[in-house]
Amino acid sequence: MADDDDKDSKTEDPTEKRKQDALEEGNVPFSREMTALASTVAIYVFVVFFVADGSLNVAGSLKDIFEQADQWRFESRPDVISLFYRLAWNAGAVVVPALVLIMGFGVASSVLQNMPSPVLERIAPKFSRISITAGIGRMFSLQTLVEFGKSLIKVIAVSIVVIFALKDEFFGSLSLMFSDPSVLFTRMMADMRTILIVILFATVIVGLGDFFWTRKTWFDNLKMTKQEVKEEFKQAQGDPVMKAKQRSFARTLLRRRMMANVPRATLVVANPTHYAVALRYVREENEAPIVVAKGQDLIALRIREMAEQNNIPVFEDPPLARSMFAQVSVDSVIPPVFYKAVAELIHRVYSKQNKSRQNKRG
Repeated sequence: MADDDDKDSKTEDPTEKRKQDALEEGNVPFSREMTALASTVAIYVFVVFFVADGSLNVAGSLKDIFEQADQWRFESRPDVISLFYRLAWNAGAVVVPALVLIMGFGVASSVLQNMPSPVLERIAPKFSRISITAGIGRMFSLQTLVEFGKSLIKVIAVSIVVIFALKDEFFGSLSLMFSDPSVLFTRMMADMRTILIVILFATVIVGLGDFFWTRKTWFDNLKMTKQEVKEEFKQAQGDPVMKAKQRSFARTLLRRRMMANVPRATLVVANPTHYAVALRYVREENEAPIVVAKGQDLIALRIREMAEQNNIPVFEDPPLARSMFAQVSVDSVIPPVFYKAVAELIHRVYSKQNKSRQNKRG
């Protein structure tokens, strides 16, 4: 019941990360029937293009041996080895192409289903692999029984189709036993091709069905609960609580740095209580004024207090203060649109400073 409830709660499609993690762990959708289909195609190609010539060569060698047995001498070991090499060479010319085709098509079917990737976890030693209890459990598991059922149904279905396809050839095949061997071979090849076509047709249907069913089952097994999706999103984007703490800490550092920069300001532009922007302008440092600190409400009041404590002029210009607060970030040069208004304020600051110097000299 618990497993059923867990499956019922997994209503969300797997994320790309979930699928990628499964692939990296070796959990890939793999259809054994597609491998069987590839092997059947390989056998059919072998029968059509290689069996005839290879079999004729083998038959020719056997014919020479039996019809001209008196010409073969078996007086020494090299004589026997020579005969063996000849037969093995002719037999190899038939067997090797079959092995190459079956292996090549089998590897190609695996690669086309899933690109190979090394998974060290699969080859790591595990006690469950040598456990007799676990082995018996795998032998009689639902998945094993399903695979056995599919194979049994496939064999029965193919056998029935082959019987119906060749039932009219049964008595004709018996009469071939007394005919010329070349005719017998040709007839056997035709019957073999018919059988392979039937098997190939059935394997194509079963293979394609198993291919899509395997992928659907793999996809369904990777489905996630809504809570799992949320947790994965948190891991990908970061914990919102932690990110909020980080943003708060960053704002605290920024405020401290701004307050430390206020004494270096040339002037402060303020809205009486809501906004304050501290500007620094030194001709030798920058071509235009830089915003060294800005704040709103309590921070704005703190900037004004520090400016007054350090004898920095404070100009109340609400429109200019609001505009610069909204458009200019800290440590940035003011845009040209504010040049004229700020230049007038800086001129007033310098004029006041010059008057103070002249008064001190007088």
